[in-house]
Amino acid sequence: MKFLDKAKIHIKAGDGGNGSASFRREKYIEFGGPNGGDGGRGGDVVFRAVPNVNTLIDYRYKTHFAAGRGENGMGKMRTGASGDTLVLPVPTGTVILSENEEIEYADLNVDGMEYLAARGGNGGWGNLHFKSPTNRAPRQANDGLPGEERTVVLRLKLIADIGLVGFPNAGKSTLLSAVTAARPKIANYPFTTLNPQLGVMYAHNREFVLVDLPGLIQGAHTGVGLGDRFLGHAERTKMILHVIDGTEPDWAARYSAIRFEMDSYGGDLTEKPEMVVINKMDAIAPDDLQERLAAFKKSFGRKRRPEIMTISAAGRVGISELISAIEKKFVEIEKNE
Repeated sequence: MKFLDKAKIHIKAGDGGNGSASFRREKYIEFGGPNGGDGGRGGDVVFRAVPNVNTLIDYRYKTHFAAGRGENGMGKMRTGASGDTLVLPVPTGTVILSENEEIEYADLNVDGMEYLAARGGNGGWGNLHFKSPTNRAPRQANDGLPGEERTVVLRLKLIADIGLVGFPNAGKSTLLSAVTAARPKIANYPFTTLNPQLGVMYAHNREFVLVDLPGLIQGAHTGVGLGDRFLGHAERTKMILHVIDGTEPDWAARYSAIRFEMDSYGGDLTEKPEMVVINKMDAIAPDDLQERLAAFKKSFGRKRRPEIMTISAAGRVGISELISAIEKKFVEIEKNE
């Protein structure tokens, strides 16, 4: 299924039914009087968060949705039936925004959570409501009110425990395939991953959901490369796994560049618990690896240094140690929640 994390759609609630202007007509009963019923209420438009769905692809090709119209009132004081409510299922984690994306209407981050996006119009009054001592045979009835109508933007922010970030070709997809059953596209060129990939990692009796985000480059928060389009998926994670290509000459510069993009994006991404993973350790001589690792640790100075792990995702080296470290880190995170 194709991944889509943003969609713009137009929704319209149902119009209310018209009131009826009718009179009682029965044999031997003269001057029966008005008996027109009210129109039915129009249906609402409701968004509902559903589990086990992680794309908005259903809203790419169909972009106009309308709820049912209320039925007109009828004689014998019969009220028209209400229009059917239109329930639009969206993945858990979907944010409902205004057309210009400046107003957030709702954040459906819990399974089953609902948001009433457009209210149906009230039904019109039948002529029975207009009867009075001075108007015994009213012939007027109200039309139903129109339902609310608006254009909204749906923005999906995937819900995961761990977000994998880093420069293109750092080995994030390979790491995801090493610790989960996910099988993302892996190739030796940048921007292999064009859409976020999800996987479930098992550690003893626990499971963690990982999301592999497309590679970031300098200036991503302003739209360079794939831009900040996918950084929103990292907002809901509890922890960031920062993957660095060990064959790069300057680990500190790579780390600082990604941290700058995350900080510029906002969303408190840099405040989340973090682990740094130096990948491709099998491509570095052992003595050189230790020397460069010491220099990288020293680059933090007096700043708080994140936990640093060295692995080879392709060679499955250090993977079990990494999984154990992640599990231990989550125990600390949950204690501080």
